[in-house]
Amino acid sequence: DNHAFGPGIFDMKASAAMMLTSLDVFNDLGLQKRPITWIINTDEEVGSPVSRPMLEALARESELVLCLEPPVPPDGALKTERKGVGMFTMTIEGRASHAGADHEAGISAVEELARQIQWLHGLTDYERGTTVNVGVISGGTKRNVVAAHAEALIDLRVTSMAEADKLVPMILNAQPAVAGTTITVDGELNRPPMERTDAIATNFQRVREIGRTLGLDLKEASTGGGSDGNFTAAIGVPTLDGLGCNGHGGHADDEHIEVDKIDERVALIAALLANF
Repeated sequence: DNHAFGPGIFDMKASAAMMLTSLDVFNDLGLQKRPITWIINTDEEVGSPVSRPMLEALARESELVLCLEPPVPPDGALKTERKGVGMFTMTIEGRASHAGADHEAGISAVEELARQIQWLHGLTDYERGTTVNVGVISGGTKRNVVAAHAEALIDLRVTSMAEADKLVPMILNAQPAVAGTTITVDGELNRPPMERTDAIATNFQRVREIGRTLGLDLKEASTGGGSDGNFTAAIGVPTLDGLGCNGHGGHADDEHIEVDKIDERVALIAALLANF
């Protein structure tokens, strides 16, 4: 079997092992032309709240950022475009009452949340590449009590800052539909979109040329997921993402890498470090 399985092997433990090997090859062959900074952070999955300032500061000192996030299956395409990611918490307050004896005295936070979910999901626009997803909800205390409290966790994905600038204020300023309820929304655009700039496109073509010398026909793709490459691209530093090992199933039970692709990806990383 050509597959190696394990939690995080595709996203992205294999990448760390590949980078270590690439640096060994790089040093053994005496290929170093300029300083190389390698950053490994452990808070990327929760939005890089601690590491982001350091990532951006070091990126500003660099000519190019190579991100070893997993490539796009099934061809192992590099990522030249990523959606921006917004994360929000909506909190709704109503008024509790007995659902049988005094129903009319209550103001249901759960009803308000239901209406807000419909409105939020209605903001999705596939033609623009915009999605809004209410992924987690909670509310109420008992079956026979009108709910006084409800919450929702909201995910926003956008392809451009123009779309983010339009939708983020709308979500933050959501207005109640049920009289007597109040809504508070906390959150922000955690990761700006990684837009396919001319610099990113030019560098991808250069990577393709380097790949051809290794017998590789590299492709590019866009993805709805975010990475730390979003941060570096947004501050104007040319960024190429998806240089990790081919595989599939990130965050899933069947997460795996393709073992026979490891060597060529290691060779590609070493070649990029040597030729940029």
